[in-house]
Amino acid sequence: MTTTDGTIRLTTAQAIIRWLANQYIEIDGEELRVCGGGFGIFGHGNVTCLGEALYGLREELPLYRGQNETSMGFAAAGYAKQWLRQRFMFCTASAGPGTANLLTAAGLAHANRLPMLMLCGDAFITRLPDPVLQQMENYYDPTLGVNDAFRPCSRYWDRICHPAQVIQSLPAALATMLDPADCGPAFIGLPQDVQGWSYDYPEVFFERRVHRIRRQAPDLSEIQDAVAALQRAERPIIVAGGGVQYSRAVKELTTFAEAHQIPVVETIAGRANMLATHDLNIGPIGVTGSDSANAIAEKADVIVAVGTRLQDFTTGSWTAFAKDAQIIGINAARHDAAKHRSLTVVGDARLSLTALDAALAYKAPDSWVGFAQAERRKWDEYVAENIEPGNRPNSYAQAIGVVNALCDPRDRIVAAAGGLPAEVTANWRTLDIGTVDVEFGFSCMGYEIAGAWGARIAQAEREPERDTITFCGDGSYMMLNSDLYSSALSRKKLIVMLLDNGGFAVINKLQNNTGNESFNNLLEDCPTIPEPFGVDFVAHAASMGAKAEKVANPAELGEAFKRAKASDRSYVIVMDVDAYEGWTTEGHAWWEVGTPHVTDSDRVRVAHQDWESSRAKQRRGV
Repeated sequence: MTTTDGTIRLTTAQAIIRWLANQYIEIDGEELRVCGGGFGIFGHGNVTCLGEALYGLREELPLYRGQNETSMGFAAAGYAKQWLRQRFMFCTASAGPGTANLLTAAGLAHANRLPMLMLCGDAFITRLPDPVLQQMENYYDPTLGVNDAFRPCSRYWDRICHPAQVIQSLPAALATMLDPADCGPAFIGLPQDVQGWSYDYPEVFFERRVHRIRRQAPDLSEIQDAVAALQRAERPIIVAGGGVQYSRAVKELTTFAEAHQIPVVETIAGRANMLATHDLNIGPIGVTGSDSANAIAEKADVIVAVGTRLQDFTTGSWTAFAKDAQIIGINAARHDAAKHRSLTVVGDARLSLTALDAALAYKAPDSWVGFAQAERRKWDEYVAENIEPGNRPNSYAQAIGVVNALCDPRDRIVAAAGGLPAEVTANWRTLDIGTVDVEFGFSCMGYEIAGAWGARIAQAEREPERDTITFCGDGSYMMLNSDLYSSALSRKKLIVMLLDNGGFAVINKLQNNTGNESFNNLLEDCPTIPEPFGVDFVAHAASMGAKAEKVANPAELGEAFKRAKASDRSYVIVMDVDAYEGWTTEGHAWWEVGTPHVTDSDRVRVAHQDWESSRAKQRRGV
């Protein structure tokens, strides 16, 4: 209801949705809504008021019906990754367990620095009907509830206690989600009564606004320090992370590497920063990396870390680099740029690389570049053999090789958790820039299908002719498969490579590698399962609206993949793989895991001693 004094009376919920619908972002000269819509499951905590508001703007902000709140959050993360953090989706869940189910997704978005807006029901602010259904009562603090659990895994957190508060809260949440340094999930708790309360909002609050993502220029003195370090380098490398893509700095990274002949290695999040065929791409680094990248990393004297948070899978728990190597941290986030006594270059990756390039008169020694390239050639030979079907059991690597050979260069590849992130990272040969999403920041089982669904929604907005292909193990599929149904309902086609190894095989592998007996990971090793049996994944997938078939070997998988590409519906291809043989055995840096210091098992004792033997290489933060 519009008034004569330049205000409009709306409920809190209506104001939130109207404001969101009027926020735009400029991308490549085109103005798009910064919020692409949302994922929602309604309950009594959000259906009557927020649901009413969303219905009024259902065309502007399409609402995808989720099957599980956790998977809604994963889908929102997949959407944000596909849009390089330039656009986001909201998730709405009811009070209590519906909202609590989003906690895991909030952790994923926080760890991966991804924008996601959570609009979640909350208890009544008046407390008149307390305690209400699904309210978690706190005996010593009545203001504390389930929603407060989101404080440590949100970059912005608020609880709306009065309708006027959204005037301040919404711009602050959006500013956080679009900030290169602070990017992450924003949580807004919406008490059920406050959602429906009305207020006379200024009409100007709802005016159309176009946002742009800020690019922070680096400090000149920090550039000069980085130049001085590189000028002295004899064995420099570039560690390229996911932030390179989020800064749209792939071209600048390549230009800088070529101009100064510095070998490049990629993190898990930074896969597909460079084509596999580029002569300075030495491969993926770290625990799930390549012999080639790890070989040059351990010898490097200067490490230019661009857009990476240097997590333990990248650094081999800080054994992948020489203890005296100098790190130059180029990152929009000071927190990430300053790790391990780095020389910091706090700024946008594109602007920082451009400034560093202009100031640097240097080329790496030919002998060093030649060594790196020779190591890459040896790794390529290993991968070619590793993915080749032969006289060994079906493996993840073989399936990856088949898809790599047959897919379109612009198809989106998704993997997460379990053994597949390692196998995809090590064996996938990048065909085009920005086409790989290996979610190993929070390593969430279940992201594979849900994240792929979100990515497909985003992909369909720009490249509808391309496919989203997800590699999924049987363990992850069983944990969270319901968005296969979502993809069928919404006609957002997925191709799911479902590789069945009979349980949680990669953790069984870790269990065995640390001297432990197989226990409670593979179905056959669970003492509480009298007669193990497999799932009919083909029948299950078909029951959710997908086409599905099971193949016996990689050759059949290739033919099935061609049929999946031609299909207009989500398609699931099931293949059994061996739980023990066929793993990629090369390329692994050391990884710190807790092993028993005291044990009755000789095997565990020996494994503990072997594991600890590599600790001497570990950097101690200085």
